[in-house]
Amino acid sequence: MHLAGLIITGIGAIFLFLGSFGIFRLPDVYNRLQAGTKCTTFGAFFTSLGVGMMEPRWFWKCLIIAVFILITNPISNHALGRASKKSGIPLCGESVVDESGKFEQDNDIK
Repeated sequence: MHLAGLIITGIGAIFLFLGSFGIFRLPDVYNRLQAGTKCTTFGAFFTSLGVGMMEPRWFWKCLIIAVFILITNPISNHALGRASKKSGIPLCGESVVDESGKFEQDNDIK
């Protein structure tokens, strides 16, 4: 069980590294949020789960933390992206489509 925990923790560390690399490489705040959200969610999830597997007494606590991360991290990053859009931060020049205004008009979101 200890070896499986090490492998899962290593997978989580790789996700976290790739997420940080994506934050440096991507051109604007919206792309960075997307990369950061996916990688930190999976990275923290696998790291927490791996630690729980390496230390069986902590497994249920680590599982609760991992589920909490799976629920809250995407929601908080969505709120950051929405706040960035409402404050007027533009997309990068390479972005092809911006449909956010169409959805706001259809749903009368203010």
